[in-house]
Amino acid sequence: MNVTDLHADLWRCARAALAAVDPRAAVRRYLQVEPGPVTRLRLGSGEWTLRPENRIILVAVGKAAAPMAEAAAALLGPKLSNGVVVTKYGHAAGVQLPSTFTLIEAGHPVPDANGLVGAHRITELVGGLSAGDLLLVLLSGGASALLPAPAPGLTLDDVQTLTTLLLRAGATIAEINAVRKHTDRLKGGGLARLAQPASVIALILSDVVGDPLEVIASGPTVPDSTTFADVWAMLARYRLTEPLPPAITAHLRAGLAGALPETPKPGDPLFERVTNVLVGSNRQAAQAALREAEQLGYRPLLLGTFIEGEAREVGRVTAALAKSVRAHGDPLSPPACLVWGGETTVTVRGSGRGGRNQELALAAALALDGVPDVALMAFGTDGTDGPTDAAGGLVDGGTAARARALSLDLWQALADNNSYPALDALGALVKTGPTGTNVNDLLILLVK
Repeated sequence: MNVTDLHADLWRCARAALAAVDPRAAVRRYLQVEPGPVTRLRLGSGEWTLRPENRIILVAVGKAAAPMAEAAAALLGPKLSNGVVVTKYGHAAGVQLPSTFTLIEAGHPVPDANGLVGAHRITELVGGLSAGDLLLVLLSGGASALLPAPAPGLTLDDVQTLTTLLLRAGATIAEINAVRKHTDRLKGGGLARLAQPASVIALILSDVVGDPLEVIASGPTVPDSTTFADVWAMLARYRLTEPLPPAITAHLRAGLAGALPETPKPGDPLFERVTNVLVGSNRQAAQAALREAEQLGYRPLLLGTFIEGEAREVGRVTAALAKSVRAHGDPLSPPACLVWGGETTVTVRGSGRGGRNQELALAAALALDGVPDVALMAFGTDGTDGPTDAAGGLVDGGTAARARALSLDLWQALADNNSYPALDALGALVKTGPTGTNVNDLLILLVK
């Protein structure tokens, strides 16, 4: 087997992983509809009965929002009264939605004006529901950024600045979303509160390590355990309390002083009419990649789906594991496939272009320099990695040598957070285009 074969096998594993978390299939798998004069919906052990006068309203937000909404519309047919779908630019291609739906494409990871329009449309649609109505919410990764609804006194500019500060500081998604929940009207249970007294069903495709429902999409239909005090302490740890926009600072200080209400907490009666169900996760994708690898003749091992930390450090650890497999057969002997899931972060110190998976792959390539019969792919399951058109990177033990032959300084590229141009020059970018799903990142390592 040569390196080209390893590359081909990595692509097979990646495609199997993506197929396992197809958002349309996830909706069809969990949501059962019995049409008739009285419509019955079943979701797990729950059942909802809707008479002709009761409405079903759909709200779908996230990178997988369009295909999830398409599947729900096919199941519910004319009983579905209306809907708003908000997704990232380019993530609705080829999707057919009912004419009664409003489709809005918006910015991610930094919110933009289109997202603000989407939040306004959803607020208008959901605010008039009655006790017999049902709100069907379809959430997937990216929903937090795609649906900015700044709290009173805050502007989109404030939220954009806050988001950029958090991203550049290397804050985790849980930390970022805790801040968002305390500066936004729809997050942290806010959508469920707005929908009262209607019933709420939320189907959730997870893009967060460990699948905590209150973190995914900033938990618009879920109780929030974080507080203003937690948010302020986190911002202080990252030394962000000084550069915050003045309006954000004033808002958070008001919350700390008790002048603003907290987000709704576990046990709040408003959640008695809310059902949240996880319908897709990083673990499902990782297990599918391993099954494919096993069929290709590799010994499979899932190392976990909780990978976090600095991308370049995870890349170096990955390289160390690859060397261990080759030299000692630890943690398993070759031919081996090791899979991780999760989401790393990048602390930006340079002015280059790239993403966390690209940086991880670049660091791994340097650490694997000269190691034969090893290849790895790190990619975002949504098809995007940072502010680029790539999903990640695919490297092997010969990548660094090929860079030297082209007079590319990979060490300097890593120092400048400039992984995209370097990998692009080497033909080592992973480009899938928008995949229609989003369940975090996958790292697949193959050792001959």
